[in-house]
Amino acid sequence: MTEKEYNQCVNQYADNVYRFIVKNLRHEEDARDIVQTAFEKLWRNREAVDSEKSKSYLFTVAYNQMIDHIRKNKRIQLKEDFSEDARVEHQSNGNLKKALMEALNRLNEIQKSLVMLKDYEGYSYEEIGNIMGLNESQVKVYLHRARLTLRNYLVSPENVR
Repeated sequence: MTEKEYNQCVNQYADNVYRFIVKNLRHEEDARDIVQTAFEKLWRNREAVDSEKSKSYLFTVAYNQMIDHIRKNKRIQLKEDFSEDARVEHQSNGNLKKALMEALNRLNEIQKSLVMLKDYEGYSYEEIGNIMGLNESQVKVYLHRARLTLRNYLVSPENVR
């Protein structure tokens, strides 16, 4: 990978990697650190990384960094996205978003990452498998189970507000 290809990679994938990490961690500073570390590792290994596989490499490194971070710190902080005014105006959207975040938080790390990569980021099963070190069948099975868990939580009468 040349310096020019690396810079193109930064421009093309930085926002996607950051969005994926921050949605999982819900902590902006930690997400920035993880993304920076992923790009730093890509830079250090740029001669060994094929530019066509840089996206997969970045997401794999960032995902592994995120898992290490979660295990190391054993904490996840929820940060509200809405200001006080927005919460008052969009109460139903706030409740829906809160219920969805609560449902996502019930998933284990792998399931949550799968849902975020597939349903939020739109990656293919093959790409997700490459990022997370799973085969395509495992991705489909784990994603199906995660979606069932989400559905069961979201349609449960005690969770509907």
